[in-house]
Amino acid sequence: MTVSCVSHEPVAAFEQASTLVVALELSGKSWQLAAVVPGLSRRPRRSLAPRDMPGLLAMLKSWQCKALSAGHEVRRIVLTYEAGRDGFWIARHLRSQGIEVEIMHPASIPVPRRARRVKTDRIDLDMLLRTLLAWMRGEPGVCSMVRIPSEAEEDQRRPGRERERLVSERVKLENRIENLLCLHGTFGFKPRLKRAQARLEELRSFAGERLPRHLMAELRRLMARHRLVSDQLKEIEAERDRVQSVRQPDHNERKIQLLTHFYGLGVETATTLVRELFCRSFRDRRALASFVGLTGTPFHSGGSEREQGIGKAGNARVRRIVMQLAWRWLRFQPNSALSLWFAERSGGAKGRIRKIMVVAMARKLLIALWRYLETGEAPQGARFKPA
Repeated sequence: MTVSCVSHEPVAAFEQASTLVVALELSGKSWQLAAVVPGLSRRPRRSLAPRDMPGLLAMLKSWQCKALSAGHEVRRIVLTYEAGRDGFWIARHLRSQGIEVEIMHPASIPVPRRARRVKTDRIDLDMLLRTLLAWMRGEPGVCSMVRIPSEAEEDQRRPGRERERLVSERVKLENRIENLLCLHGTFGFKPRLKRAQARLEELRSFAGERLPRHLMAELRRLMARHRLVSDQLKEIEAERDRVQSVRQPDHNERKIQLLTHFYGLGVETATTLVRELFCRSFRDRRALASFVGLTGTPFHSGGSEREQGIGKAGNARVRRIVMQLAWRWLRFQPNSALSLWFAERSGGAKGRIRKIMVVAMARKLLIALWRYLETGEAPQGARFKPA
């Protein structure tokens, strides 16, 4: 699961006398709950079976009643848990019940820096509660909250991510086939060719002998899986390409169509950028670059000053495709302002300097495309495909 961090402020001022604050620790065996209940000096803890949503709601209701018995009416319930395997369905369900849910990014939670840190569910619950209370009080930089997408928005990302996994799986199968053939001195077999299956039966070892029986059986099974993966890839790519011919596109489909008008920017790149990145709103260009992980990480301490490179703390999937797009932009858009800026700054250098400068250009290109979709201002000097 890929998550995005936002540094938004609490939606309302924190009134401790009327707010029930709850931390939820998730695991496959049990759910642990801890709360700060108005009017109670102690912090109650409970354990629930995983995915016991009725039990969770009943527990929140009982804590409301205890607060009322202590003379405090609970008008707001705030619950938090860490982003992880369970995703966002818990948050969406609780929000539908009128409960305010904030999901913390695990890497943003401060932890002790002892040589051996003690870690238990009880300690984790206390840490979650302390961090949430500090965040609700408005303490700056105490943690990062994850943006909760809609179910439809999450579903739109599935084909692209499935395609990425299928491509990786197909490459592994091809490497396995090549390695098996290499053991017998056989080279040059291409599993993606149309006649690959017939060609497989004609293969011979380096000595001109037929390949061993069990090896051929394994190769046939690998080729069957390869055909299945290739067929699934074709199905996903056909659905992806359909966006270009939609007569009445929705907001995101329109963005995909706009991006594919540039030379060097294909439908796969445009789809990934829109579904993973440009479907979100960003307050400024710095927030955009930070989400992708293309911001610098300076190290200034005392008399030591150095640059540690880009942060890489954002969406690795988007960062990877933006870097690939930057190299293609230099090839297909050589007269654009960004390509000319890169040529001037790199000065024809090769190797490390060129790689450093292309990262800076990738950040500028990403911001330029974002502005194009938001304001209609195209990157200066960019070429468009004929209509």
